[in-house]
Amino acid sequence: MADLDAGVADRLKSAHPLFLIHVLTALGAPIALLALLAGSRGDWTMLFVWLGIALVIDGIDGPLARHFDIARRMPQWSGASLDFVIDYATYVFLPAFALAASGMLSTPWNWICGGLVVFTGALYFADNGMKQPDGSFKGFPAGWNMVVFGLMVLSSSQVFTVIFVVALCALTFAPMRFVHPVRVVRWRPLTLAVTLLWFVAAGFAIADGMSAEGPVKWLLAATSIYLLGVSALHQLLERLR
Repeated sequence: MADLDAGVADRLKSAHPLFLIHVLTALGAPIALLALLAGSRGDWTMLFVWLGIALVIDGIDGPLARHFDIARRMPQWSGASLDFVIDYATYVFLPAFALAASGMLSTPWNWICGGLVVFTGALYFADNGMKQPDGSFKGFPAGWNMVVFGLMVLSSSQVFTVIFVVALCALTFAPMRFVHPVRVVRWRPLTLAVTLLWFVAAGFAIADGMSAEGPVKWLLAATSIYLLGVSALHQLLERLR
């Protein structure tokens, strides 16, 4: 047992710089817990602050892992599995919790929509064909953290919220592409700029108590529409050619 423990310690020590990338990814787990605790207190602003931090980390750890080829150099650790665990919690489960428990929807619509989100999200994460050759996602990529945030800030209509959630759940299995802001090369500078503007608008909405008025409201709506539809536009332009 002592020899085994020493061997594990030696491997961790020798891979220490690269293992920090997995540590960065795993930080999403305690952040998800903090988001859950905030939501359990009804503090939806802080829940989305923590989910925003998790989203930033998720945007950093993947490029780092690919740059350092961590999958090949540390094969004993599955960064993809770790990433899926964290992403399901922060992209699907916690936003569904907010959708079901925040009062956005009345009963039973909160149960129905929340249940659909976690159900379709679980199936999507099991789809080995979700990632397309151009870096985009096939079907709506369960980005419910941004969607539920946008609905909470922008939508005052229960009917619209229910229809929108059900439509995205259906699009999870549709042959329609959705953008990955970092991986999709086509229009990437524009997409990254729009993503940054979305974060800026979201920050103002959070600072204003989860509400948006005037230019902030229109900026959040416009950037959300772009991020949801730009890959579908790419797909349409390819077919027209």
